[in-house]
Amino acid sequence: MRARTRIWAVAAMAAALVTAATPASAAGDGVPWSVTHGTAEAEGDRRIARTATGVLQLQVDGKLSHTGEGCSSVWTRFQFDMAPMPARKQAQVCGDGTVEVTIRGTYMPTTTARLTVCKGTENTTDCAQWASITHWPIG
Repeated sequence: MRARTRIWAVAAMAAALVTAATPASAAGDGVPWSVTHGTAEAEGDRRIARTATGVLQLQVDGKLSHTGEGCSSVWTRFQFDMAPMPARKQAQVCGDGTVEVTIRGTYMPTTTARLTVCKGTENTTDCAQWASITHWPIG
């Protein structure tokens, strides 16, 4: 019986720590973000929300706009604890146009993520500076 009580106590403390570590400014209406590179601009907002199963999720919504010839793309790079993930293309647009950007990822207090806009759609060799999408202003 004691073992069960300890397990529940540890689980309750872990849940409280995750809740306390979620920045208040990350919830609610969202925090704006924007990145520009060449003739492309990506902008929107980001927030932390709970899924139906109670898991914290980083939610990034916005748009990618491009004018002129060629293509542009939005890329993200997540890092969980000390494990960096490879860059992943999230959206692309060619010619004059605008597309939606919708990014969802599991969020823990040790998660970091960055976003950039690149020329082309194949890789991250010609891009804007990577911008944090997990740095929360104190609000």
